[in-house]
Amino acid sequence: MSKNIKLSVVIPVYNEREGLSGVVKAIQDALGKQGHEVIVVDDGSTDGAASGLKGPGISVLRHPYNRGYGAALKTGIRQARGVWILISDGDGSYPSSAVPGLLKETARYDMVVGARTLSQPSGTMGRRIAKFFLKKLANFVTGRKIPDLNSGLRVFRRRDAMRFFNILPDGFSFTTTITLSYLCSDRTVGYMPIHYEKRKGSSKIRPVRDAFNFFLLILRTAMYFNPLKVFMALSAVLFLAGCSEAFFYLTLSHSISKSTVLLLLTALVVASLGLLADLIIKRLPLEPVERKER
Repeated sequence: MSKNIKLSVVIPVYNEREGLSGVVKAIQDALGKQGHEVIVVDDGSTDGAASGLKGPGISVLRHPYNRGYGAALKTGIRQARGVWILISDGDGSYPSSAVPGLLKETARYDMVVGARTLSQPSGTMGRRIAKFFLKKLANFVTGRKIPDLNSGLRVFRRRDAMRFFNILPDGFSFTTTITLSYLCSDRTVGYMPIHYEKRKGSSKIRPVRDAFNFFLLILRTAMYFNPLKVFMALSAVLFLAGCSEAFFYLTLSHSISKSTVLLLLTALVVASLGLLADLIIKRLPLEPVERKER
């Protein structure tokens, strides 16, 4: 049977008893007779989310305790037998009817993402503002306009994802990191607009803490793939600040202050570090990482 499996569906769940069975059935109906397997990873649920889940082509993996959304996905991906991986959530928020369309686009892209551009804005004003700035930062880092940075409905090759396992986090930022990793390593990413439904059950996202973590991981991923862009941006800010201060003091007192010299020298040092980091990155290409779950 494993020889006929081209697609592995990985669904991480944590206390998703209310919507899980419906999600699995909807995905199987959408895929029809296409060779696939469904891997449900129970990330330490306390409500018996996957306890009654059975059927041909369905396997359930369990973590002894809650390890995180990304950790559950990595467990499923390691055990997957398909060439392609489809990930979705177990809360019923992503439309399973969009799956065939995503798979069709794999002929053109290395990864295809269900972009929640057809849904109404959700969350508080503060959360929407934070997401706006995070998206702008990600767009700057990758040089691409990203319609949806962290959608949980996407399909990609297992082989490609395994190459990034050493930097993919165990938390909710898994999807953000793999998006940035693909774009920063010149892989093609396509987006297909989808509707995003109201989730079943309570959300596990912590807006303030997760927004801060997303900001840090965007910078970290940028440093990993394209440090020159980060260092040069910082260097440009310092250089402009130094020039502005120099102009002010030259106009006022016809002299340059020590802080002006310090700003300009710091800008030079930062730019030099960026060039050095870029040379190091270019000499250290990513290698495939194949690790088995214990």
